[in-house]
Amino acid sequence: MLGRIAELESRKAQAEAGPSEQATRNQHDRGKLTARERLELLFDEGTFNEVEPFRRHRATGFGLEARKPYTDGVVTGWGKVHGRTVFAYAHDFRIFGGALGEAHAEKIHKLMDLAESSGAPLVSLNDGAGARIQEGVTALAGYGGIFSRNTRASGVIPQISVMLGPCAGGAAYSPALTDFVFMVRGTSQMFITGPDVVHAVTGEQVTQEVLGGADTHAATSGVAAFAYDNEDECLEEVRFLLSLLPSNNRELPPVWPCDDPVDRPNDALVDLVPADPTQAYDMRAVIEEIVDEGDLFEVHERWATNVVCALARIGGNVVGIVANQPASMAGVLDIHASEKAARFVQTCDAFNIPLITLVDVPGFLPGKDQEHNGIIRHGAKLLYAYCNATVPRIQVIVRKAYGGAYIVMDSRSIGADLSYAWPINEIAVMGAEGAANVVFRRQIAASPDPEGTRRELVEEYREELMHPYYAAERGLVDDVIDPRWTRRTLARSLEMLRSKQQVLPARKHGNPPV
Repeated sequence: MLGRIAELESRKAQAEAGPSEQATRNQHDRGKLTARERLELLFDEGTFNEVEPFRRHRATGFGLEARKPYTDGVVTGWGKVHGRTVFAYAHDFRIFGGALGEAHAEKIHKLMDLAESSGAPLVSLNDGAGARIQEGVTALAGYGGIFSRNTRASGVIPQISVMLGPCAGGAAYSPALTDFVFMVRGTSQMFITGPDVVHAVTGEQVTQEVLGGADTHAATSGVAAFAYDNEDECLEEVRFLLSLLPSNNRELPPVWPCDDPVDRPNDALVDLVPADPTQAYDMRAVIEEIVDEGDLFEVHERWATNVVCALARIGGNVVGIVANQPASMAGVLDIHASEKAARFVQTCDAFNIPLITLVDVPGFLPGKDQEHNGIIRHGAKLLYAYCNATVPRIQVIVRKAYGGAYIVMDSRSIGADLSYAWPINEIAVMGAEGAANVVFRRQIAASPDPEGTRRELVEEYREELMHPYYAAERGLVDDVIDPRWTRRTLARSLEMLRSKQQVLPARKHGNPPV
């Protein structure tokens, strides 16, 4: 028995060491950690349990029969993150460049099935060269199995993709199917066709980083929700995100101890938000004043910056916050902002995270480009997401809310449980200036003093239809609140709504706009 145990330990040491010390040095020289070093950063110390460390491929030809390393280029298993079970797999770039073959894929399939059946989050640490060309169609079929499992687990368990190396071709679609994508600057890239193919087809010269680097996907395409400078920081933030999410769709998010009193007054809000609806301010400062310890975890911070989507806590309970950002494009809703917010609303609803919507929106962005690129169907995505959401939903109208954008930003008419407004709010079809120009066009034109008449009629319209209590008088706002008590109001409302239950009509699935 002792001899057999010694053999086992030797084989395990071989599997853990990888192909060679030179391969490890090469990985470090690229500025990247090994698969096991990454897993050590992800999991609580000493909690990782590996699955199938001795797995080897069965392929032959092209020299593969002479190279059968343990793990087959992917390390799979489970461990604890902040004391809760999490499953993860990590590509080992030192073995076949992390390329996916049949055995490699089967290991991932098994782990994904375990994560789904156990009701625990799944994290993929991606650093692979795509399909293993030597194995042909079996490698492609392996990707198909991953994609189908990503889809089946969507909205059931949190799925997080961490890009730590290249990800090209069809391999990019698994991260695209998951809930959150993290990237590291300088070492991770995602694209369907690489720079060489782009040049051959279009004649365009482009680098890997410009084509599909972290900054490109974080600020331009919106594929990456987060981008960081190094792997240590990236994986620490993955751990923090996991602390905000439930293990599955049948659980509530974890509650953390809170030393920040929920009835703390928000005196700073009086000066943060100008009463003049045309003046800009940073909505992040408003959110920081309301949430616990001023701590928020913003999703897609650099993409579609005219809307803020963030996870935070109020009274120790996780909330999802969607807010117009007057400091960027005046907080207008456009195609990208609508897509960003819709995706975030759907994610929060899937994982039982209450939604708070802070509204200061002048409307949808007008223009030929927006119309031709489908602002109608893209804007409808946000409308659909809110209407379909069954979690507690609270709207706060901070300042202005004009036109269809008011409706879309979770108004009472589409199902918000509670709607509050600050005493500077203006809710109308459009701003007073534009409304008066339309409604009183003939009267202004016939006046001997058109400009003076227009000013009078603008003020009349504002006093009649845009005063802060117009919507409250008609039951479309539940209360007009002192901004200084916004945090307390939200905390009490969330506590009341915690036991909310809403069942959607029986159906196979909805058919949202695309």
